[in-house]
Amino acid sequence: MAKLSKKRKEALSKIDKNKLYSLSEAAKLVKEISTTKFDPSVDIAVRLGVDPRKANQMVRGVVTLPHGTGKDLKVLALVTPDKEEEAKAAGADYVGLDEYLDKIKEGWTDIDVIVTMPSVMRKLGPLGRVLGPRGLMPNPKTGTVTMEIGKAVNEVKAGKIDFKVDKTGIIHAAIGKASFDAKKIEENAEELLSTIHKLKPAAAKGTYVKSIGLSSTMSPGIKVDPKN
Repeated sequence: MAKLSKKRKEALSKIDKNKLYSLSEAAKLVKEISTTKFDPSVDIAVRLGVDPRKANQMVRGVVTLPHGTGKDLKVLALVTPDKEEEAKAAGADYVGLDEYLDKIKEGWTDIDVIVTMPSVMRKLGPLGRVLGPRGLMPNPKTGTVTMEIGKAVNEVKAGKIDFKVDKTGIIHAAIGKASFDAKKIEENAEELLSTIHKLKPAAAKGTYVKSIGLSSTMSPGIKVDPKN
């Protein structure tokens, strides 16, 4: 059994395992137990009472966090020449088409989000095996396949994230950094949770939000009261 480090023991000592914390309390506590030398991400895990194997119980959506994610996302805009200036003006890190498609074919995936146009999607189809497992395939449902390229790039840069329930019924999302003010962490979490509630499938029966956990990179998890 691995020996607990001094910092890990100290972090665990601050958490009451039998308590369900309010979101406000959890946001403050997650900052206290984040002791890494770098600025860790703050992550939330929401367990839902759905069966993701059934199409009518799939929960997927997008949300713009009011205070962003704290991460400077690298955005690739795969667009035709007439849309290049719009993408550059909005702050896309890489702009182009065929040259980047060739780079991706060769294994390049040093990006966080791809924004593209409907007419370009047919060219991306053969790259599904590369982009799909990395969560990089653009999707109209998440707003990354659109003719409004500038707007899409701006939203991603401002903190727009997409989320999806996994096969175990849990939604995982990064909602900020430990360096954020506790109130900002709380408000980002509230925005995500509010969106998840709005997406409750009609076919989902019983308790919808079963549990919520808040943690930072390498920190213990904090149980949040889903009824709070």
